[in-house]
Amino acid sequence: MSSKKSTFAIISGSGSYIPPVILKNSDFEDSIFMNEDGSKIDIPGKEIVQKFKQITEIEERRIAKPEHTTSDMGTFAATDAIETSGIDPEELDYIIFAHNLGDIKSGSNTSNILPTLASRVKYNLKIKNHKTVAYDITFGCPGWTQAMIQANIYIKAGEAKKILVIGADTITRSMDPHDRDTMIFGDGAGATIVEAVESEKPVGILKHVTRTDTQDYMDLLQMGESFNKEKKGSFHLKMQGRRLYNYALTNVPPLAKECLELNNMTLSDIKKVLIHQANAKMDEAILTRLFRLYGIKKADLSVMPMTINTLGNSSVATVPTLYDLIIKGKMEGHELNPGDNIVMTSVGAGMNINAFVYKIPE
Repeated sequence: MSSKKSTFAIISGSGSYIPPVILKNSDFEDSIFMNEDGSKIDIPGKEIVQKFKQITEIEERRIAKPEHTTSDMGTFAATDAIETSGIDPEELDYIIFAHNLGDIKSGSNTSNILPTLASRVKYNLKIKNHKTVAYDITFGCPGWTQAMIQANIYIKAGEAKKILVIGADTITRSMDPHDRDTMIFGDGAGATIVEAVESEKPVGILKHVTRTDTQDYMDLLQMGESFNKEKKGSFHLKMQGRRLYNYALTNVPPLAKECLELNNMTLSDIKKVLIHQANAKMDEAILTRLFRLYGIKKADLSVMPMTINTLGNSSVATVPTLYDLIIKGKMEGHELNPGDNIVMTSVGAGMNINAFVYKIPE
């Protein structure tokens, strides 16, 4: 007697768009960096950049071409994912676009979010099906992972069979050129096609955990005025770096462990941990803390592939880009095979943290 089959959500195709324009650390050496009070930082630019690399391990990042917006990059990644999956885009039930700042034209920091970026992608893809519902999600850097969780819920509820999930940002266009944190960010896009399958064994997106902390934490990542007091009314992305680091280190490891326990797994069941590429040192500290929660003093850093040294922090695009590069054999030393379990987790503005386990179909 055969076991009863259940519906699961799998990734049938992935795509990414990595902008060709490279911005190296050395390009910031002549920048005029300021403190929050508007005073100039009297440290040579070269020394500031060297210290930055030591802290973050970022050497360069990618920025969008002047003629491209976030929705353009999302369209490029979506096209890649659609081609990889082989689906007919007219069969999509949903397009969910995760971003934070909408479309920002080059030379401006004004956000444009109407109509939704998801609707713009649907238009760009020439999808005519009125039942392809397109909407955006803004959830900080964990936006794409949260959109994947939503897609999973839709599919397991029988509300959808094929969903396009996109994560993209031109976050560099919102940065304050007088703030050292501007060096952390890059632009990019990642996308996945999530499809319903019937299986006797759990596969694809398994159980997840999400949390939002607002009291005492809403100011860790927010929009604020330039450090240059002569630029009043000019709003940019601002971070409370040290407090954000401590928040992430305190809260991400136990949430990841909670997610594993919810799936009746431990670290030994996991092949890779795909974590938001926020800061190399911070991510290593998070993984080390997670291993210690299981009584393991030395973390195996090989389970955590990193792209931040060359791509920077591309916000919601980091995790889907990581997945796409690995699954397509484009990250040396890392591979994913049928039956492997991976954890995808992120932390960002809200403050929000989430994680889910994904089992690659056999």
